[in-house]
Amino acid sequence: MNSVSPSSVQYIVSGGAHEDKPPAQSKHLLGHGSVTDDIQESSGELDEVDRLKAKFMSAWNNVKYGWAVKSKTAFNATSPLILMGQSYVFNTEDEVDRFRQMFVSCVWLTYRREFPQLEGSALTTDCGWGCMLRSGQMLLAQGLMRHFMPPDWRWADCHPLSDVDFEVLRPRSPSRPAGMSLPSFTSSWSSPVAQRNPSSSSNEGQKRVPRQHLSVSQNPQVETFHRKVVSWFGDQPSAPFSVHQLVELGKESGKKAGDWYGPSVVAHMLRKAVAKTKESENVAVYVAQDCTIYKEDVMQLCNSVESSDPGWKSVIILVPVRLGGDSLNPSYIECVKNILRLKCCIGIIGGKPKHSLFFIGFQDEQLVYLDPHFCQPVVDVTQGNFSLESFHCNSPRKMNFSRMDPSCTIGLYARTKNDFECLCSAVSDALSLSKEKYPIFTFVEGRGQNYGLEEHSEGPVDSTSHFIPFNRQRRSNKRGSADDFVLL
Repeated sequence: MNSVSPSSVQYIVSGGAHEDKPPAQSKHLLGHGSVTDDIQESSGELDEVDRLKAKFMSAWNNVKYGWAVKSKTAFNATSPLILMGQSYVFNTEDEVDRFRQMFVSCVWLTYRREFPQLEGSALTTDCGWGCMLRSGQMLLAQGLMRHFMPPDWRWADCHPLSDVDFEVLRPRSPSRPAGMSLPSFTSSWSSPVAQRNPSSSSNEGQKRVPRQHLSVSQNPQVETFHRKVVSWFGDQPSAPFSVHQLVELGKESGKKAGDWYGPSVVAHMLRKAVAKTKESENVAVYVAQDCTIYKEDVMQLCNSVESSDPGWKSVIILVPVRLGGDSLNPSYIECVKNILRLKCCIGIIGGKPKHSLFFIGFQDEQLVYLDPHFCQPVVDVTQGNFSLESFHCNSPRKMNFSRMDPSCTIGLYARTKNDFECLCSAVSDALSLSKEKYPIFTFVEGRGQNYGLEEHSEGPVDSTSHFIPFNRQRRSNKRGSADDFVLL
């Protein structure tokens, strides 16, 4: 799914091919003025060429990711599906609808086009290079939604699912042969445009919302905050977690607009973005270092006196890990499943090589994910009543575990100190079930030697990697191993 090769991106962003520059000496010999003037003229011409090339590649990527071949995702009706720590078995309409509400309520962040130009570049889109940033945004958004929204919140305008194939097990009627899907599902979930046309589906979505969620989902105050959290990820330079802000923070790690980002680099960019803004001052982000979660570092971070609530800051814990060498070690698959089963898990930034995805669950031997590789027009989130429909997906997708890139970043969340302690226990138990001799990460009671430093190690991480439980996290700058996981 690479839209641009690494060399092409380098060419577009940094100034073009060297052979296009005519030698200064030959220009002088031809008598076209001073060497300095000619070089400046040539440089100006090259800058214009670079801008045109960037616009061309942006236009190509906008077309490439602006549409997708629709294919149905099949779900097993007898095997449980795990989504954000919740289990679903699709043997009734109510169970399928419960899954629909949970999935569609997740914040979906994708490529955008025609947003304000990124500083230091001619780019007005992240198509073709920003998928890891979008996956990181989705992970952070899930953590913030978990923090700010009520536990049973579901989006009131959830659209019907599309491009899915369920076989719901119900008592067979004389007129319906065994194995035939219920007509009500095919009629309401077959339209691929339902997600883009809220008027055609919102009524049905409202009708299907269980009674226990109505009071929460339709509470104007709650929905206002839902919109506010989404606006933090808008494609405006002023939005605290926008692509513009993340690219700016990435410069400290030697990255620039148009570069590819690894999951470990993105974890630290998210940590810095949260630390920088006052919008989420009661939440901290902790990034594990050297495959180790240092409990004392987390406790000190969450007990920060800077918080408006001096008792405890909620924490999002990000754990960059490497689950194998060139490919995923099959021994870690069960461990990843155990982590995704935990309610404290808020997803995994990962994907397949050079193709970032946001993993939020699994069924059997397949991961369930949200895909950022869809280019949509920018939404002006500064408008008070901006549309939310393009920030929620109604087409779940699956991918085999065997295709998962070994480099990824695991996200966990703990609201209270007691939650953090429970997280440590639950995650430790999940990690101990791995068939591997070495756990992918460990918990240590003390403090990390490099905790709080701004420098990041660029070296490869130990193959055992690191992981974190249901707690809070924030600082720590050791990068881990995922920098070589370039996702596009």
